[in-house]
Amino acid sequence: MRPETKDQLRSIVGEANFSDQLIDLVSYSSDASEHAHRPQAAVWADSAEEIQAIVGLANAEGFPVTVRGAGTGLSGLSVPAQGGLVLDLGRMDKILDISIGDRVAVVQPGVVYASLEKALAPHGYVFPPDPASGKACTLGGNVGTNAGGVKGAKYGTTRDYVLGLSVVLGDGRLMKTGNRAMKSVSGFDLTRLFVGSEGALGIVTEIILKISPKPLATATTLAIFDDLEDAGRAVSGVMASGVIPSVLEILGRETLKAINQNTELNLPEVDAMLLAETDGYTQGEADYQMERVVEQFSAHNAREVKRAESASQAAELWKARKSCYAVLARLRPNFTLEDITVPMSQVAPMLRGVQDIAARHQVQIATFGHAGDGNLHPQFLYDGADQDERGRVEAAAGDLFQLAVDLGGTLTGEHGIGLSKAAYMTLEHDPVAMDLMRSIKKVCDPNNILNPGKMALDV
Repeated sequence: MRPETKDQLRSIVGEANFSDQLIDLVSYSSDASEHAHRPQAAVWADSAEEIQAIVGLANAEGFPVTVRGAGTGLSGLSVPAQGGLVLDLGRMDKILDISIGDRVAVVQPGVVYASLEKALAPHGYVFPPDPASGKACTLGGNVGTNAGGVKGAKYGTTRDYVLGLSVVLGDGRLMKTGNRAMKSVSGFDLTRLFVGSEGALGIVTEIILKISPKPLATATTLAIFDDLEDAGRAVSGVMASGVIPSVLEILGRETLKAINQNTELNLPEVDAMLLAETDGYTQGEADYQMERVVEQFSAHNAREVKRAESASQAAELWKARKSCYAVLARLRPNFTLEDITVPMSQVAPMLRGVQDIAARHQVQIATFGHAGDGNLHPQFLYDGADQDERGRVEAAAGDLFQLAVDLGGTLTGEHGIGLSKAAYMTLEHDPVAMDLMRSIKKVCDPNNILNPGKMALDV
């Protein structure tokens, strides 16, 4: 990047909102994945107009722009793979409107998920997707990845709540999609096109979100299974029982072992543990749903079923699930958290397949995830300095992705493709689909300046 170009960036955002200092460039070189690449400069934008000016300059000078929120992504989406400029939207953090009458919130992309939840709480409303990184992640990042979380089985993902967007395209034009209405079939659904597009088509500057009343009551239960297939059949039974739990999580044997090695929870080291939660607007409603869930657990040979009788007991049952990520991340020097998703009827075959892949390649894989919507998180634990082990992990990951697709599933349910899974896109998407996606990229970003190198979209 030329010194003159940096001067032009300073003139757009102001001296205080520009940096090419090493400490900032190193900070912006990575996210929560194993990927890293240093940019040449970073800016903080305050408005759509500034973003348009930055994109215009990028097109004129030919440098790439990588948009960044909080950097909590697990697939390298905000890593500047080809250098250039990191555009940090964290200072565009205003909640512009909350309309309970319309059940709508309008926010800038830098608003942290937890900040919106705090603002909605006095009204008795929530934004339901509930990603695990909610205390830190930004809503712009949620839109870019179509983020979800533990409540996806009942409440879906970010895409189900985005009504409209303001987006700066890769050619610098500002476009508005959607509206504040709950229903619209006017023209192509451009809003959904941009949700999950990983910053490759445009830069989101404003988001219109649908919000929901917060359920007032919950019920929580933990079930232990000696046989993985029984747990998988229990998941299918629950989801076909006529009720939809707000949470249906699974922890596999390797995950349970790891938790026991690093905590004092003393969990039974069985094939699978399921954690279920139901909710409603009365306790009777939540309890009725939980009775149906427990019936399915018992019908599919659960060794033990523990029902929480109080909020404190529910918190105790949640401890195991909430400890998974942190505990597993400490076991080996490196870890890669994958994100495959399969039809709910294929949860048990997928889990068994993960065990077979681990044994075949002699790698350690600990699995947990959102069984209620088939979204599993096999976590590879390894030493990245050991080239042989790293190679076995890469081969195992390829087998994992192939199995997920063969079972009718997808490479990613909520983390995105980014850099981590770009090489595997053609496993899931046929040549016609890839060609169409690349054509859309070319229309929205003709000079390929937005987040290049991601999603196998470069042409």
